[in-house]
Amino acid sequence: MYKMERKEDSIRIPPQMLGDELDEVLNELAAEELEGRLYDGNKLIILANNIEPVGDGKIVHGDGGIYQRVNYDALIFEMEEDELIFGYVCEILKFGAFVRFGPLDGLLHISQIMNDKVDVDLGNQRLKGKESQKEIGINDKLRARIVTVSINDRSPRESKIGLTMRQPGLGKLEWIEEEMSDA
Repeated sequence: MYKMERKEDSIRIPPQMLGDELDEVLNELAAEELEGRLYDGNKLIILANNIEPVGDGKIVHGDGGIYQRVNYDALIFEMEEDELIFGYVCEILKFGAFVRFGPLDGLLHISQIMNDKVDVDLGNQRLKGKESQKEIGINDKLRARIVTVSINDRSPRESKIGLTMRQPGLGKLEWIEEEMSDA
């Protein structure tokens, strides 16, 4: 889920940037230091905007840089277990599919796709139900539910997020539309 939050943080201004325009320096450094960072366990900062310095910067003995407190608007992506997501298939592997939603990918294991045995066709990048003949492939749009979240603090894009589609109202969007028209 996306949210906007007003946050305060500290940005280190290196010595080689001390003579430059403060607003430009803070905008550049905020993009490098704040965006893509996790906080509170599962909140990912996507964008830092409207950066405003707070007070004077602080000099740390032996560092050479200045530490400047800033207020900023942060666009946050927060993942929660049991949350419904919309995404698309971005990769098919022998054990399932990776689904891209927001800035991250989640794993949809073959056991969590449907209540049917699933055949893997890596050559055509498809996963197909043996009895139902339902299939998913690259760029198919899906609705799934997050079942597990294991965040990698150092590299958020490598976090492990488990998904399922084995419940009513979940699955490939065409399947959901067919179920609704049959009802």
